[in-house]
Amino acid sequence: MDRISGLPNELLVKILSLLPTKEVVSTSVLSKRWEFLWMWVPKLKFVMNHFKPDLPIRDFITKNLPLLKPHVIESFHLQCFTTSFPPEDIKLWVDTSISRNVLELIIDCCDLSYIGKPVALLPSSLYTCNSLVTLKLTCEIIVDVPRTVCLPSLKTLELHCVVYSNEDSLKLLLSYCPVLEELIIERNRHDNVKTLVVMVPSLLRLTLPIDGGYSCDGYVIVTPSLKYFEVPSLYGERFSYLITHMPKVEEADLFVEQDVEKLFESITSVKRLSLSVLLDIEDENMYHYGIVFNHLEHLKLEIYRDNWSKLLVRMLEDSPKLRVLKLLVNGDPEYDEDYEHVSWKYNDETSVPKCLLDSLEIFEFAGYTGRPEERDFVSYIMKHACHLKSSSISRLSRYIRE
Repeated sequence: MDRISGLPNELLVKILSLLPTKEVVSTSVLSKRWEFLWMWVPKLKFVMNHFKPDLPIRDFITKNLPLLKPHVIESFHLQCFTTSFPPEDIKLWVDTSISRNVLELIIDCCDLSYIGKPVALLPSSLYTCNSLVTLKLTCEIIVDVPRTVCLPSLKTLELHCVVYSNEDSLKLLLSYCPVLEELIIERNRHDNVKTLVVMVPSLLRLTLPIDGGYSCDGYVIVTPSLKYFEVPSLYGERFSYLITHMPKVEEADLFVEQDVEKLFESITSVKRLSLSVLLDIEDENMYHYGIVFNHLEHLKLEIYRDNWSKLLVRMLEDSPKLRVLKLLVNGDPEYDEDYEHVSWKYNDETSVPKCLLDSLEIFEFAGYTGRPEERDFVSYIMKHACHLKSSSISRLSRYIRE
């Protein structure tokens, strides 16, 4: 007898749970013992790699999903094209999974026509599922939230390029997720939301692009418990956004093309900050005085403009406990003369940022080209960083270490 066959069924089921469903079902031909063992696997994953209708898979899911042995479906994952299955089938499968106390539901329905017309309308039972812990919806899915909605166990919610049935759908959905901890939203330019509102007291992690191209009326973010904040892009001239202070935020990853001040005001408690900046810093202040990052220890700063040093000076002055500085400059030397450079040759020692004198231990500079301002800055760091333990300088346009 082979070693695998000697294992107990419970352990075999756990092993099978790690495999795609197609491979799991194929084990039924191994022997009589294996014939129905796959029906005890609480995780289902179907990935369609072709866009043509798949009748065998359709029939398999419809027939066997209600017959699974576990009382709880740990995960139902469907990745397909809009042409793979009729929308009513997807709706039925989701409804069946919910009736089996599904914990994780992942539906990714891609449209190859590039028209972007939503086709999958999910059942209303989805929005009152007591067991659901993780919900991930992607692409051509309509989020139609009924008036009766309650997701008491939902902790993770990802909405990637979905379409909302009306302006209030997203706000209503979030209002009835009392223990939601992680929210990721990727926008669709035709998602029917003009003012995007995120008001979730329990939220710990938020990933959200702030882009005027999506919401002409702006954004409102109220997340007092947030610990991680990611903004993949902040761009747009004719829109407003309100972000209330996040007193518990510890880490932020921001890509900013304008107006850093509002973001900075909300994340002053941050300990780790990754900031990519693509903007012309004409105002030497950039953000108002009084914004101080008293807890910031790790700063990764990537700047795509030649006047990089103005923002850097402010960040050093306003981060008294900074221990790690990773700088990447992606400027264009042709426009170097268009900007007034910062002088790093200070005679007044009292003007040296506190973090250089007291705390900076690691310094990395990527994208170094040897321009005078860069040489002066490196000399300035080496002279005044009293507690520096390691440093690296590279011409490569990437960070040396993470």
